Amino acid sequence: MSSSESSGCGWHVDAADSEAQRRVLRIALALNTIMFGVGMAAGLVGRSSGLVADSLDMLADATAYAIALLAVSRGVRFKTSAARASGVLLTLLGFGVLADVARRGWLGTEPEGGIMVAVALVSLAVNATVLRMLGRVRGQGVHLNATWIFTRVDVVANLGVIVSGLIVLLTPFRYADLIVGAAIGLYVVKEGIEILRSASEVKNDTERTPSPLPGS
Repeated sequence: MSSSESSGCGWHVDAADSEAQRRVLRIALALNTIMFGVGMAAGLVGRSSGLVADSLDMLADATAYAIALLAVSRGVRFKTSAARASGVLLTLLGFGVLADVARRGWLGTEPEGGIMVAVALVSLAVNATVLRMLGRVRGQGVHLNATWIFTRVDVVANLGVIVSGLIVLLTPFRYADLIVGAAIGLYVVKEGIEILRSASEVKNDTERTPSPLPGS
């Protein structure tokens, strides 16, 4: 079994793997931080719940990447805690998105379809690139698998915003933006719970596995 594969309940990662993880996570952190700013500005200007939800998802991703960076070269318990923190953050974010959708639905805003599609296309390109990079290291720890799940959420969210933006752009049905925003929120909550479940399983496996005897 190679150093990048799981062993029992944890992962052993050598120095080369650790540096590869850091490089991927730094790139992902930089790209998502930039796209959070772009997406939030566009969402506010374009009055789009979908874009606001997508940008907040980018912020959560950036936070998850930062947490994962701290977890590189640390023990399985720290990595499990990092994944759990990411799961809690993602779940809370999902409920926040749902609250924003409810607020916009009550106020009755008119989203800008053109802005939605343009920004979502750029975000999709960024997230597809990050997802491919993370796919090469996701098996090296629960904390990395959590970041891969985060990014997968973003890709799905980007596609949803593009579809809703086209509907808003071509028809008078403004509720498409709210529907997609709500769907993103629910999906984010689901993925957050999935990360928490995965972290709990690793924690339970760790607790059940006896510590090696001295000198073994």
